[in-house]
Amino acid sequence: MSPNRCDGLLARVDFPLYTLQTLTNRHVIVAGGGGAAATGVANGFEIFELSHNGTRFVAEEVMRHETGPNVVMNCSVRSTQNKTFLTAGQESHCQLYKVNIRMVDAAEMRRGSFKAENGLIRRRRRTVSENDNISKKDSNSNTTEKRISFEIRPSDSVQTDFSNDPLQRVVRISHNGKLMATGGIDGKVRVWSFPKMLMLFELDGHTKEIDDLDFSPCDTSLVSIAKDGQALVWGTAAKRAPLLTITCQPPNGNKYLFRRCRFGLIEDQKGEYRMFTIANPLTRSGRQRGLLQSWEPRGGALARSALATESLSALAVRDDGRFVGVGTMFSGSVDIYVAFSLQRVLHVNNAHMMFVTGLEFLPVRGYGPPITSRSEAALLSISVDNCLCVHSLPYRSTVPAWVAILLIIFVLFCTFALCSYMGI
Repeated sequence: MSPNRCDGLLARVDFPLYTLQTLTNRHVIVAGGGGAAATGVANGFEIFELSHNGTRFVAEEVMRHETGPNVVMNCSVRSTQNKTFLTAGQESHCQLYKVNIRMVDAAEMRRGSFKAENGLIRRRRRTVSENDNISKKDSNSNTTEKRISFEIRPSDSVQTDFSNDPLQRVVRISHNGKLMATGGIDGKVRVWSFPKMLMLFELDGHTKEIDDLDFSPCDTSLVSIAKDGQALVWGTAAKRAPLLTITCQPPNGNKYLFRRCRFGLIEDQKGEYRMFTIANPLTRSGRQRGLLQSWEPRGGALARSALATESLSALAVRDDGRFVGVGTMFSGSVDIYVAFSLQRVLHVNNAHMMFVTGLEFLPVRGYGPPITSRSEAALLSISVDNCLCVHSLPYRSTVPAWVAILLIIFVLFCTFALCSYMGI
């Protein structure tokens, strides 16, 4: 971590991090690992509870689940009918997990241990100040404080990629929890029923491996991007031909390749949404500047573009559609943009020591009460440097209405005085 950004560090895990999801408004799950080789680096998930102590964000480990030799490269989380499911890409397969949410005594969590499904016992880490205050909290508490805890149980597993060297690259669950989409090395987009994980149909439009997928907020559309340079928008009602084909439109005339795609709601417009993509130049000469773009997904018209300072690796849109976050390839930097105008409002240089592998905004419409803080937005980021970081956007200062009125009156007075002096 860069010394001047240590306040952004929330937690350090003992394995490289590849994927990040929010479980509730206060809980986040990170996953990754060292792979099947006997390196001694674990594979699995860790869940953290986030809070704000009035000065900064704090992360507290809730539980850990190790996945044996299977590294977790991508995952997706969705809650349906009071049930929470987690799907994880593990080599050629997609593993389904059932996540049981339960309320436990806070004192039990402070003292207790947590058992993973593979039989490994992991004691929840505590800070020094928390250890010092345990006995005081337990003795002074007259009522039993309840905290949210989680239990991860493996369920079904299905093969989702059938190339010669199969690998699932991405998985997404629809917002209504009825569909799951996967993409991999073989270039096929497969749509499955969820949570039964029965394949419904294949979408065959790309010629190279799939890089990213996303469902529209209303779940009627699915966008896919691949290394063939195309972004294809499909209907989710088993239509085999793409509804729309989008190619990158760079402002400088260079050839770009899409990297990530996300849908986002449009503020104050119920049911309306836009699509965001990031793309990187194919050329390796000169300064490689990534491209953030917003699109009108129904017609494929380009709405706005913004050039980044370097190539981009990660993309996130807040659940209310107000902000967009990007992460970079080389410096490990993180940026936050206003979704409507693509105006950059926060830049965190060298947020990570290596490229950013995942981004998620703290939700404002998710499960449970949101975290109260002094920031307008908070963006979580992970990297293969094993770090989970947070980057908060302070509330932007605005001029009060009475000050604006006084300024207008002052300007008008000065104008009339000047005109009177000049005899106009």
